[in-house]
Amino acid sequence: MSRWEEINRRLEPLRAELLESPLYGQIRDLPALHRFMEFHVFAVWDFMSLLKSLQRSLCCVDVPWAPPSDTRSARLINEIVLAEETDEIGEGEYDSHFGMYLAAMEEAGASTGCIREFLDGVSAGREVGEALLAAEAPAAVLQFVTQTFATIRSGDLPAIAAAFTFGREDLLPALFTRIVRGLNEAHAGRLGRLVIYLERHIELDGDTHGPLARRLVESICGHDSEKWASAERGAIDALQARLKLWNGIRDAIAEGESAIVR
Repeated sequence: MSRWEEINRRLEPLRAELLESPLYGQIRDLPALHRFMEFHVFAVWDFMSLLKSLQRSLCCVDVPWAPPSDTRSARLINEIVLAEETDEIGEGEYDSHFGMYLAAMEEAGASTGCIREFLDGVSAGREVGEALLAAEAPAAVLQFVTQTFATIRSGDLPAIAAAFTFGREDLLPALFTRIVRGLNEAHAGRLGRLVIYLERHIELDGDTHGPLARRLVESICGHDSEKWASAERGAIDALQARLKLWNGIRDAIAEGESAIVR
């Protein structure tokens, strides 16, 4: 059994807990979906932060330019960045997957106030934690993003790559897509953009980004047992953080009101 397969086997209980979460049974109407999206958008955003952290570590993004030491990993991460940051959404039109998700939120009627206030803070130079507090992000979001940035700031490349790879959007089960499609039909296509976002991720994760991400982790870790151990820790931390976020969303839906409407 390869090291990749060993990690996957050890992660299976956590993945199963996420994929079988009672959360999906709570998303029965638009208000519940709104609350889900208002939390989940931060996971979409910090996924991009993991991605750019990897690109910064594996490629030269400074001037003067210097050639990357690991051209295979640099190629893999640049391929993923191309679609995640500038995917084709129409003939001659491009957007990031975060931008697609934000547009889906607006179409669905979910509040984008908290995430926009947070991004304004980050753009103004605020530290991530400070910007989250200023935007009054929910505690579950603060905890989730804080964990991600602790991994990023550690500079531990195998852990960052594993957090990115094992924390991909394939953690949303097929059940969730079916729920969204059903709500979309019931509400005259109001969730069309979200359906497109989900279908695009299913396509990319299965056919392209999933295999690329695996090759990236294998390229970074090689035959180094310490790097593989670090990758496993990073993957476990990422999945445990996602599970806590899911539980936070469950609590918010159960309360019956969104705490982050702006």
